[in-house]
Order: sequence, then structure tokens, then C-alpha cells
Amino acid sequence: MKYYIIAGEASGDLHGSNLMKALQQKDPQAEFRFWGGDLMKAQGGTLVKHYRDLAFMGFLEVVMNLRTILNNIKFCKEDIQKNRPDVLILVDYPGFNLRIARFAKELGIKVVYYISPQLWAWKEGRVEIIKKYVDEMMVILPFEEDFYRKHGVHSHFVGHPLLDAISDLQEISVENFKSEHGLNEKEIIALLPGSREQEVEKMLEIMLSVRPQFQNYQFVIAGAPSLPKEFYQKYVDDNVHFVSNKTYDLLRCSKAALVTSGTATLETALLNIPEVVCYRGSKISYAIAKRLVKNINYISLVNLIMDREVVKELIQNDLNTKNLVEELNKILSGEKREQVLNDYNLLREKLGGKGASEHAADVILKV
Repeated sequence: MKYYIIAGEASGDLHGSNLMKALQQKDPQAEFRFWGGDLMKAQGGTLVKHYRDLAFMGFLEVVMNLRTILNNIKFCKEDIQKNRPDVLILVDYPGFNLRIARFAKELGIKVVYYISPQLWAWKEGRVEIIKKYVDEMMVILPFEEDFYRKHGVHSHFVGHPLLDAISDLQEISVENFKSEHGLNEKEIIALLPGSREQEVEKMLEIMLSVRPQFQNYQFVIAGAPSLPKEFYQKYVDDNVHFVSNKTYDLLRCSKAALVTSGTATLETALLNIPEVVCYRGSKISYAIAKRLVKNINYISLVNLIMDREVVKELIQNDLNTKNLVEELNKILSGEKREQVLNDYNLLREKLGGKGASEHAADVILKV
């Protein structure tokens, strides 16, 4: 079969690549054409556009790049019409993907959504678009099935694909990792500042402000594949290091982590590393988001899934040096650290076992 997949972010690239691997095992004649990244490209097929050309952060940035976004939508529609896939697979990225869903459905192409947009947080009205133009919805968070059921939409809970990615990891030696990347003998505090240039600059400034209070640790920045190594050099010195495309290995060798809100918060938890979740947007973007987002009390996936505070979230004005130092100290040792690690075990139980990519592939092949 001919599969057309659209993933517009780094996390979508990861989940899309694992889905492609599962589809190839079940359909040896699989042909892929996709929007994604390097991980999907490694699975074979044709990369139409890289996600680094698609990701715009915040309301203001979207408005400023509206012409580019509209041109990308137009190009995508033309490419789908020209190549006529058997099935269109959409991976999150709703602002773009829901427009494409309608177009593909009207062409008579089967439409599958893998990894639901977070409609339970905002833009709940988009459920009506999914009702009309999506043939199968697959969700990866346990509470999303209830959300869709409430709106009269059948969905499949396939499990969380991060469990697949993490369960496949090989054992790692902390000593070898440090030696390979020129790190010293101190314990590591990992910094995950995001994947977009604007976001990374903003987050690293505040994350690195805690250094004077943690001189017995070394800080290691997880480099995003979408940004060049040169971008990070201005932050590097004797006690601040940089590792590219090795985020999982870095986390597994770390004592704790400071993590920008997003999929990385859940990855860090599933790798069993205590974390502080960080978020700071522009004042205008944050004010707009606060008015639009409803019915949720947390921003991190860890807390959303558990429906209580497991990891500390420092948002906007609360994200400052004083609070970061206080919260980081709590998770480096003592009672709070033990509580977080115990809660991580419960989190994994809630997400079920591995096999999300295989379950998703089965649903797609039935369609």
C-alpha cells in the first residue's frame, strides 16, 4: 500500500518512524511518502518536507509566518493529489493536519489520525471536524478515549509509543558516556530546553542561572537535531557541556533534569529521572493561551496523565532562579525524590505495556 504521513514536530518524527517500522513488518510492499524528520527518513521512502521548516512557536510567530504556513498547506494538497496514497496518516500537528484531513477525505482517500490533538485542553469544537473527515482516531493517553466517547466518536487507545522507543534501548555505562563526550566525573544535571531556536535561547538563560548553587554538578545541554551544533557553543564552558542527538542516553546518565514543557517531560519520567518542568512564553502568547485553554490544571503530560502533581511545574513568572534552585534541590536527594520515583512507577502502569506502534499499524491495515 501507499502511505502518506504528516508529522510536523520532533516527537511526531519519533512516533512516525516507529509506526513506519511496524507497517513495514506487516506490509512488505509498503511505500512511504512523508513530512517528518531524520528518524522517518531512516526508515526509507520519500521525505517531502522536514519538520524544521514547519514548526512555528506561539501565536505571534504563527501570524508572522502565515504566508509560509498557507503555502505549505497548498503544496501538501497538490502533492497528495498528485501521488494519490491509499491512506493518509496524520500525526498530531492539528492546525495543519485537520485542513489536510478534509481535503484528502473529499478526494476519497482514507484518513487515519495517530496521536490525537489535545482537544480536551482547547479548541474542543474541532471534534466535529474529526467526526466528518477522519475514518479512524487512535489515542495514546488513557483519558482520551473517554473524551471522544463523550462526543460520540469511536477511538482506539493503542498505548503510548514512547514505551516502545524506551523499551528498545540498550544498557548504557555512565563512565563510558562521560568519556565519549568529554564530561568530567561530577554527576550530571540534564538541560532539555526545547527544539526551536527562539524557545531554546529563552529557556537556557534561565536554566543556566542556577549554576552557582550547584557547583558539585555538571550541566549538559541536550541538543535538538533541528539546530546546528554551532548554535550551542556560546553556552559551553568547563562545567556546561553539550551533547547532540543523544537525549535518551544523556537522561539515563543524569541525576536530575530541567525540562521545557512538551513530550520531553514524559520521556524524562519514563526514563526514571526526577525533573522540574519549565515553561515561559511571550506575555501576549501566554495571555491568549490562558484564555483559550480550559478544563486542565497542568501543562506537563506526567501530571495530566496522573491527574495530580507528580513533577513540579514552574510557569511564566514562577520560572525564576530562586524557585528553580529550590525545586532542583528537592529532587536531587531526600523524600521528594523518592516520591517522584514511586509515582513514575504508577505512571508506567497507567500507560499500559509496549506495542503502541504495532497496535496502530493493525488499525491502519484494517482501514
